[in-house]
Amino acid sequence: MKKLFLTLISILSVITTAFAQQKDKLTFLDELSFDARATFHQQTTGGVYDSHFQGDYFNLHIKGHITDKLTFRVRQRLNKQIKEDNPFNATDHLWIKWSPSSKWSFTAGKQPIMVGGYEIDSAPIDVYYYGAFSNNQYQYFAFGATATFSPAEGQDISFQFTPSPISPSTQDAYSFNLYWNGRLFPWWKTIWSYNLVEDELHRKMNWVALGNKFPLGKLVIDVDFIDRIGFGQKNPISDWTTIVKAILTLGKWNLCTKFGYERNDAANINPDDGISYDLVLPAGSKYLYYGAGVEFFPLGDERVRLHAVYFRDNHDRVNNFDIGLTWRFNVYSKK
Repeated sequence: MKKLFLTLISILSVITTAFAQQKDKLTFLDELSFDARATFHQQTTGGVYDSHFQGDYFNLHIKGHITDKLTFRVRQRLNKQIKEDNPFNATDHLWIKWSPSSKWSFTAGKQPIMVGGYEIDSAPIDVYYYGAFSNNQYQYFAFGATATFSPAEGQDISFQFTPSPISPSTQDAYSFNLYWNGRLFPWWKTIWSYNLVEDELHRKMNWVALGNKFPLGKLVIDVDFIDRIGFGQKNPISDWTTIVKAILTLGKWNLCTKFGYERNDAANINPDDGISYDLVLPAGSKYLYYGAGVEFFPLGDERVRLHAVYFRDNHDRVNNFDIGLTWRFNVYSKK
């Protein structure tokens, strides 16, 4: 692993030097960077204490352009397993985007599946714990195609066709996603979506996901609401998730908290086969998770971050306490 990493660094250094020397020509490489997160994880289960060190993420980022209208991005998880039936399992981003005008763009390749909400939209390296809805999906990233219309600055409306996030990647089940990333006011940003998704039994579900961010000076509050509706489900608001996150910034410190409540009414079962309409959060589920923590940025920016966070849920009933370090470094940046 060490030899592979050193070889990779050497190759990337040569490529970076070659691109950097072409300042008067078209620069293909805009950014080459890495980020990583490591944690000392501690937990108590039924009064029994356990702990271990773990590496959470080690990512390679490549961003660039082929022409003024063609851009690309790669994000590769260098510590994630590559599976035989899914050779791109460790690849989050591997796409090319064509922007023929300031209002239209078209993206093809592996990309995030566009589901509204700030928890699922956040980069995984910046999320310390997830709820059941996010955790129980088969995939966040998939090969697909997206068309985006930008009627005004900061307003993007996208239509996306991808494999389903709630079906194995090797299965022919799909998701049709209509997505709005914008704002209503300067203090109210939005990531809203309607998703028609197929599950692993090839049944279709309707998701309405409403992600809301409220930047209020030093305090930022996220409020997500996801409603899931199966065809045949009698009550359209009986299978849902709500998530609230708050971050208060005080100098180099962030004080953070997040909690979520998810429930699915016991009546949401298909009478023909006795199976829950929703396989992500089965009928009869009530899931509560919560936590709080602190982040410290010793350099005053995102390059180095220390964190300590506690979290728990009512399902596993494990008290988790993580102390960790995140670091980001650029090998090359055009800026």
